[in-house]
Amino acid sequence: MNTIKSIFKATLMIVLLMPNNLAFSQTSQPVDYVNTHMGNISHLLVPTFPTIHLPNSMLRVYPERGDYTGDLLHGLPLVVTSHRGNSAFNLSPYQGSESNLKPIIDYSYDLEKSTPYSYFVYLDEQQISINYGISHQSARYEIQFENDKESYLVLNSHNGDMFWDGKAISGFQNLANNTKVYLYLEPQVKPKSVLTYTNNGLTENTVARGNNASLILKYEKGNQNIPVNYGISFIDVEQAKRNMDREIQNKTIADLQKEGRKIWNEALGKFTIEGGSNDDKIVFYTSLYRCYERPVCISEDGRYFSAFDGKVHDDKGRDFYTDDWIWDSYRAHHPLRILTDPDKEEDILHAFLLMAEQMDNYWMPTFPEITGDSRRMNSNHAVASFIDAYRKGLKNFNLNNAFLASKNAITQKTLAPWSGKPAGELDQFYKDNGYIPALKEGEKETIPEVSSFEKRQPVAVTLGTSYDEWCLSEIATELGKKDEQNYFREKSFNYRNLFNPKTHFFHPKDKEGIFIEPFDYRFSGGIGARNSYGENNGWTYRWDIQHNIADLIKLMGGEQNFIQNLNDLFSTPMGRGKREFYTQLPDQTGNVGQFTMANEPSLHIPYLYNYAGQPWKTQKRIRKLLKDWFRNDLMGMPGDEDGGGMSSFVVFSKLGFYPVTPGLPMYTIGSPVFEKSTIHLENGKQFTIVAKNVSKENKYIQSAKLNGKTWSKPWFTHNDIMGGGTLELIMDNKANKNWGSSKEDVPPSFIYKN
Repeated sequence: MNTIKSIFKATLMIVLLMPNNLAFSQTSQPVDYVNTHMGNISHLLVPTFPTIHLPNSMLRVYPERGDYTGDLLHGLPLVVTSHRGNSAFNLSPYQGSESNLKPIIDYSYDLEKSTPYSYFVYLDEQQISINYGISHQSARYEIQFENDKESYLVLNSHNGDMFWDGKAISGFQNLANNTKVYLYLEPQVKPKSVLTYTNNGLTENTVARGNNASLILKYEKGNQNIPVNYGISFIDVEQAKRNMDREIQNKTIADLQKEGRKIWNEALGKFTIEGGSNDDKIVFYTSLYRCYERPVCISEDGRYFSAFDGKVHDDKGRDFYTDDWIWDSYRAHHPLRILTDPDKEEDILHAFLLMAEQMDNYWMPTFPEITGDSRRMNSNHAVASFIDAYRKGLKNFNLNNAFLASKNAITQKTLAPWSGKPAGELDQFYKDNGYIPALKEGEKETIPEVSSFEKRQPVAVTLGTSYDEWCLSEIATELGKKDEQNYFREKSFNYRNLFNPKTHFFHPKDKEGIFIEPFDYRFSGGIGARNSYGENNGWTYRWDIQHNIADLIKLMGGEQNFIQNLNDLFSTPMGRGKREFYTQLPDQTGNVGQFTMANEPSLHIPYLYNYAGQPWKTQKRIRKLLKDWFRNDLMGMPGDEDGGGMSSFVVFSKLGFYPVTPGLPMYTIGSPVFEKSTIHLENGKQFTIVAKNVSKENKYIQSAKLNGKTWSKPWFTHNDIMGGGTLELIMDNKANKNWGSSKEDVPPSFIYKN
């Protein structure tokens, strides 16, 4: 026991000296710049969480409390099964009278320290120290009781069964869709008795079942350290034990934290940055850390449980990933992984194809989660990630199957948002007329597949499906499917059917083809503008034509009108007080005029100046948006971060470029924050962005060279990165309005030829 105490005290000192106080030195490594608390207070909706996990791993935990400012911890988490969920199991250490025991105990706390791979907290009223180290599918708590009182460990499953076999507690919790998460937990000190709750109070029992099922391990009085090892599984209890034995048997907290630190430095170290402030580095590496929260690998010793068919499968040597909110992640998160982890990205896309095979209908998933495909949001954007990866050289997946599953999802499943029902009347209308019709004022909904809350979102669905159909046409091109290439290419122009040439907005039409009037692009459409758009208003969806920006410029009457419309986006006032505005549009925070930095459909918009001959405005906008909205503080994230969906924008933008059109293997240039950024590629090569004279003020590109040759284009190709080399930019504090402004230099749209 003295040896254990010595290890615990030494480890505690290490944890207390680790950053999250973020004290840096010459030897600071990438993970030392991660601030897990950045964004933990939301501007309005969902905050980030100080998640402890390894990159893309199955086991994730974070402290449970009302929010970051919450005064009480709600037990200790054992496994969080979704990006925003509560822990499936809770562990509550306790000293004192048995009459105060509860299934989950709330704690006053202090001295909290968290990193991506470790956690420490002191439960001050209880006088209990908690130290935590994590692996991929298992973890270890060390619990130091300080009082000379009887000690207890309360294990709770919100909805499941718990069993004590004399050595360990095993059990499960029911999730949804016939999915269970299993637990095997082994205290390293044997209790003197095991209790549970009954109608008669606490009784000795080794089984607990049902709502708030709880087992209580009771220990002798005294100051003592109780280490607890546990493993989790989505397959069964035996697999949970195997996961624990494989990963943490005979390891101390210090061992686990050392291993976790190494793993995180390897993942984050795929980018090396020089220059910039400490805050710049913190925001960059914290954002990159967020990009490894999802999706999660659920392969366990070569097997995985799939909620898509309720079966356990052999993974055949390829990790299976799920929990990927594709509507949020296709824009920048998947493209970022193509650069950092191409093999992993291929496995993720392969997993999408397995999901399609395992579901009743051969439809590509839209929001795959641990419990299956939740079919949230609108459109079917997994198709974009397939063509983007393929065009960027990733081939370890079946492109033909991707085409079939995506085509089925777009043509056989309803386009109605948040629905997994088959196509119906609304979809036939889209097929015949090329747009989703909006309801007139007072017109009642009659389409059964339309959600009563999410509505039709007619403009958002029409625009999003146009992009998806462009992606289908591009995959058909790669596969030599000429007829389908032509068919879907024609349909990819369907966005034109809702373009209002008088206002230059995409405007909802009724089933007779008449624009809905009167109409306010800021406030029409009800809550979240869902009667017309989706979470965002008409000002955001004005730019949601990622695949054909050149055509959007033409529709708006040319470059000058396009630029003026962009300027108006950033300068048009909210039009109501914030309380009224956000009551109607709660997802549209992070405002600069009508531009919202808080939602994924806006991420590409600041880069659109590059397409109309004014790259200097992209440089100006990007730098200000990064400075104002993504900061090293508790509110340093403007909206729902979505497990990497928004953070990937920060990573790209701080490097100095962004993938505006997934499906075209190129990137548009913004304004890099660092003097030198190096991407360490899986092929052994490096791509470096050098920004000479860069500073907070020196954000404007004066001239550029790509691999030593003069470069006048505000874009470059994926091959430029993968071949290795250097993009060198000369920066200053006033814009060079000529650089990148030529019509010959604008980024490509719709069609890209090597």
